[in-house]
Amino acid sequence: MRITVKVGTSTLAYPTGRLNIRHVEELVKVLSDLKNAGHEIVLVSSGAIGMGVGKLPLSERPTDMPTKQAAAAVGQCELMYTYDRLFTEYNHVVAQILITGADFDHADRKQNLENTMFRLLELGVIPIINENDTIATEEISVGDNDTLGAIVATCVKSDLLVILSDIDGLYTADPRKDHNARFISVVETITPEIEALAGGSGSSLGTGGMATKLRAAHIATEAGTDMVIANGARPEILYDIVDGKRVGTRFIGEGRA
Repeated sequence: MRITVKVGTSTLAYPTGRLNIRHVEELVKVLSDLKNAGHEIVLVSSGAIGMGVGKLPLSERPTDMPTKQAAAAVGQCELMYTYDRLFTEYNHVVAQILITGADFDHADRKQNLENTMFRLLELGVIPIINENDTIATEEISVGDNDTLGAIVATCVKSDLLVILSDIDGLYTADPRKDHNARFISVVETITPEIEALAGGSGSSLGTGGMATKLRAAHIATEAGTDMVIANGARPEILYDIVDGKRVGTRFIGEGRA
C-alpha cells in the first residue's frame, strides 16, 4: 500500500512552537515500522513556521509575510534535521521536497515533480514534503497543507491519505463547544450537508481547520483515494488505520464504496 501521511503543526509542536519531541519520535518510529512492513510512505509535514517561531525571538505566530517567510526559513532547517536524524536511526533515507502552487499549475513542472517522487519511492526513500513557505506568496501558494497532502496523494497515486491533526475526526458540531455533537466515522459521499459541518481555522500555530480537511477529502476521493482524519496525539493509531479499522473519520474514494 502507498500511504501519504499529512501531519499538522499541532501534532509536531507545543503551543510555544517548540518541537514536541515525544510525538515526533513516535511518529517516525511508526512510519519506519510501516515501511519495514512493505508499505511505501510519503510524508507531508507542516511545522516550519511554527518551529521558526519557537527559535526566533517571537512571542506569537507572525501575521506579516516577510516574518512568516523568515520563520519558515529557520524552522525548515530544524524540521528536516530532526526527521533525517530520527529516520536514520531506523535505517531509512529521507528526501526534502519544497513545493509551491505554481509547481502544480505548470504542466512540465508537475510532471518533473511526479517523476522525482516516483523515482524516490522506487529507490526506497521517504519523501518529506512541505510548501515552500519561504518564497510562497498568496499568488503561488497552495494555501494549506491539508490541500497539499491531497494533491500530493493524487500525484503519487496513493491508496490512502491520512491527515493527522488535533481532532478525532468529523463531528456533527464542534465537540469543544457542543456536548451533543455526534461523531461521524464514515463518509461515503461529501454532500452539501457534510460540507456545512466545517468550522473555522485550527490552532494558533497552524493554518488548517475542518474546511481545509473537507477540501482535501474532495480532492482525494475524486481521485479514488480513501482519506482518514484522525488525532495525531498517538501516532500508533496509524497501525489501526492501515489495517482498515474504524479509527477517525474515513472518506471513501470514488469507486471503492
